[in-house]
Amino acid sequence: MPSSPIPRDTVVDSLVDRLRDDVLSGRYPPGSYLPPERELAAGYAVTRTSLKHAIVRLAQLGLLETRHGVGTRVRDYERLGGPELLPMLVSTVGPAWMVEIFEVRREVGAQVAAKAAANATDAQRARLRELEAEVREAADGDAAQLAECEIHRVIAAATGNRVYGFMVNALLNAYMAVREGFTHAFADPAAAADRLAPLVRALCDGDAERARTAAAAYFAETEAIMLDAR
Repeated sequence: MPSSPIPRDTVVDSLVDRLRDDVLSGRYPPGSYLPPERELAAGYAVTRTSLKHAIVRLAQLGLLETRHGVGTRVRDYERLGGPELLPMLVSTVGPAWMVEIFEVRREVGAQVAAKAAANATDAQRARLRELEAEVREAADGDAAQLAECEIHRVIAAATGNRVYGFMVNALLNAYMAVREGFTHAFADPAAAADRLAPLVRALCDGDAERARTAAAAYFAETEAIMLDAR
């Protein structure tokens, strides 16, 4: 059982975070039942009312389910969960999930880029050029990284398919949860912009296959840089 009390100024928020981490780290594995409420609340040094609020919120996230008269069970979130869990998983158990996220980023990103090249509007192409310039002229790696993330949102929107947009958002949300660990890849904004340039040119030229190839190359190169220093 946990040994340190929860700060009382943000008790429910802190309890949600602590209990979520205990679930995702395997303290309470999928299919297992949480200890009885009285015992669990005492272990976290909170009231049962605060615990109930935290359990409701984690149930809404898809991590727990409460059965009346039986107890609260950890759901099989890998089988039943959605991409909204990715930021939590990355923040809690980290590296293994990032490797899989990078793999999907390469594969989905290439398809998204090809689709965007074929469907982007003039306004979206202009925005991509503006954002490439923002990366190049960024004051530091942090600003360059944020501008680069926005490029991917514009590319997803340019596909004309909102589902691609949601998929890219899910990957970006997971990445943003730990982005500080990857800022080094943007420490030289001009070099980061140079890596982006072939992809942006292909998109702006409307060349789908070139965009697919450029996206695959860009994601592979940036992944190598990001993971090299970890």
